[in-house]
Amino acid sequence: MTVPPNASAPGPGWYPDPAGSGRLQWWNGSAWTGQFNAPQFQAPAPRHPAAPRRRISDRTPVYNAYIWTIVALPLVPLILLMFWNPVLRLRTVGPRQIQTIDPASIFTAPYFLFIGISFVAYGVSALLAYLDWDRLRKDGVVRPFHWAWVFLSREVYVIGRSVIVHEVAPRRGLAPVWVTISVVLLTAVLTGLKMSAVVATLANQAVTV
Repeated sequence: MTVPPNASAPGPGWYPDPAGSGRLQWWNGSAWTGQFNAPQFQAPAPRHPAAPRRRISDRTPVYNAYIWTIVALPLVPLILLMFWNPVLRLRTVGPRQIQTIDPASIFTAPYFLFIGISFVAYGVSALLAYLDWDRLRKDGVVRPFHWAWVFLSREVYVIGRSVIVHEVAPRRGLAPVWVTISVVLLTAVLTGLKMSAVVATLANQAVTV
């Protein structure tokens, strides 16, 4: 702060540092004292939390064909897996014409059909999740669980979707979660039994060969 000649000096107080430090320096009325203070910043405005989701009418449906199809889709490749029965074949290798088991013999048409159907079911789940998300919005659900979570897994989308629907429609909305848990347990049990049977069959065929 520079006081021009014949001008009265300002009273004591905190003023911006004339050196341009951005801090406040104490002016004692006639000279700078070298005492600094932090500048006064305006506190940022508090962030307003997202508005709570309003409840929907008890007459508004919370289930549709899209969500139930997403829940049931894992059963399709599971059914195909149950019909996959690989058979070992022999192949002749080496100059001595030694017969050995062909590991590629397990890759039969049902196997590739199983793999293909699994990828198709993954894509169909994404489409159905979008349609389900859009339907929930049209039915009045505020900020429904986003459909893109289905790319992480079908189960994540079903659980997240059900939690939010249950929030806006108490006592409803959780049925897909329980059905999904049942499907996952059923898939795990049947897949384990099928793999055990396949391994035992291949072992018996290897011994016979």
